[in-house]
Amino acid sequence: MKPLEIAKGIFDVGVTDWNIRDFHGYSTDMGTSYNAFLILDDKITLIDTVKKEFADQLLHNISQIVDPARIDMVISNHTEMDHSGALPRVMHKIGEDKPLYCSKMGQKNLSLHFSQKWNYQAVENGETLPIGKRTLQFLETRMLHWPDSMFTYLAEDKILFSSDAFGQHYAGPEKFDDQLDAQIMHQAKKYYANILLLYAAKTLKLLEKVTELKLEFKMICPDHGILWRKDPARIIKAYAEWSAQKPGRKAVVIYDTMWQSTEKMADAVVQGIKEQGVEVKPLHLRRNHRSDIMTEVLDAKAVVVGSPTLNNCLFPTISDFLTYMKGLKPRHKIAAAFGSYGWSGEAVKMISTELEAMDFALVDPGVRIQYVPDQAGIDACLALGRKIGAAVSAAETPA
Repeated sequence: MKPLEIAKGIFDVGVTDWNIRDFHGYSTDMGTSYNAFLILDDKITLIDTVKKEFADQLLHNISQIVDPARIDMVISNHTEMDHSGALPRVMHKIGEDKPLYCSKMGQKNLSLHFSQKWNYQAVENGETLPIGKRTLQFLETRMLHWPDSMFTYLAEDKILFSSDAFGQHYAGPEKFDDQLDAQIMHQAKKYYANILLLYAAKTLKLLEKVTELKLEFKMICPDHGILWRKDPARIIKAYAEWSAQKPGRKAVVIYDTMWQSTEKMADAVVQGIKEQGVEVKPLHLRRNHRSDIMTEVLDAKAVVVGSPTLNNCLFPTISDFLTYMKGLKPRHKIAAAFGSYGWSGEAVKMISTELEAMDFALVDPGVRIQYVPDQAGIDACLALGRKIGAAVSAAETPA
């Protein structure tokens, strides 16, 4: 099938990865795409490439539009290998001497990734490049989400090629936001929560800069998932809200269990939170992927974590998740811990220490129960849940 023409003379020549189910620890249960874009003008321009394994498919897609050898230049917005892996094949096909435009950090990263002596053209933030009837403008977006990241803006068509920003891990026949609507916003939220959350402050500054530049967007084209054409402002507004990290009236109870004692405690904590009229989601760590749990954490006010003690330590899934969450740096949370134990019982204190290290405000020292919770233990967990629910209700959303 011929690549889709997304605007006059502009084609999506990327590929769909239907079968990927894990993207460095992120569950991609709906697959993903590696988007790349071909612009036909006086200077035929390719924006980004794809994962190495799909290089031949990319070149085939391009060849349905134009002989790849006719490409005059390549733009590399981001050097991560799912977007640069096909560069060696592409540059070999179009000519090693053709200019390869990237950020200064992009040139450094690509030189470290690949040994070829390509014709690098490192661009400045805000620099423009005429390609004929059209003009490209480069916007540095350092640490969104790599040091080399940048956007490319096609001024005349008002199209933003946004690299990994505004993307989603989604594979499907649909190509635009108006073909999916609500479903794609969940995937965009999951992508933000697991890829970009730790750069929330930088994202807000970038959005402010875009506002200052008064750039207009008829379409936003990320390197993963669908393209935003119906209402590009919608995803920009969502990024602003997610980056502000203003939590809702919501709690998540994240736990694992060995002999169901910690699970019984979790059920009671959940019930106590519900009694305070607060939305609450119980999330068993071996039944919910860490990346789906982080999506729920994004807009939760309270994060409650429960673990049995195993060999004087945390249960492995709990340790894994706390490390994962800590790296993403969620802000403005309150928290508490609970857990069962046999003879030592260190887990609750360990969880509390980790939560405090993330700057979460502990609302309680935590509940520890030896072996199976009796009615008094269940009552203690109910009380903890009520305390958490009351704290969520009373909390003021940060400005």
